[in-house]
Amino acid sequence: MKTLYIERSATSGRNGAWTEALDLDGVGRIVVGTGPGSFAGIRAAIAFAQGYSVGSGCEVMGLPSPCAVAAQFFAASGRPGLLAVVGDARRGMCWIAPFDGYKMLHDTFQVERGSLGRAVRDVFGKEDGFLVVSPDSERLGAFFEETFGACYAGGMSPSSEGLRAFAEANPSLLAPEPTPVYLNPAVRD
Repeated sequence: MKTLYIERSATSGRNGAWTEALDLDGVGRIVVGTGPGSFAGIRAAIAFAQGYSVGSGCEVMGLPSPCAVAAQFFAASGRPGLLAVVGDARRGMCWIAPFDGYKMLHDTFQVERGSLGRAVRDVFGKEDGFLVVSPDSERLGAFFEETFGACYAGGMSPSSEGLRAFAEANPSLLAPEPTPVYLNPAVRD
């Protein structure tokens, strides 16, 4: 079955031109990155996949976007191991997605920015022996370097190829009827 992978968490979803480059011929499954990240990009990817599936009957699955970053990092470094993918959750918060190779150790969660270093060390139960990478290194790279020192391996944006690599390595994380990763509850009046 031909699978199409769409990762839009690091890009704005306001311009639909990206859909023109998709090869939809014979697609039986679409896997979308569910974030965290650009709300517009994630929602656009999910909406496209769900809309396309209505007419085509293809299956739609979701995979957290930090999985794509982890797979890309493991491919680039040549060694799966303990890895924290961290990002900017805004409003003084950061999100964390911890991995032991292609196993996600915990759902993505957020902590106050000042507690990030301790939270990552606590999730792994050690002071070092893990690496940290972020899709938000342009904004917070200096903070991550200060917080993690030699454990900080730099920045890496999630890609569709990363989604594919993680999904093939660990398909157990693929979720039917994908929804965006929400770090905060919905605001209600």
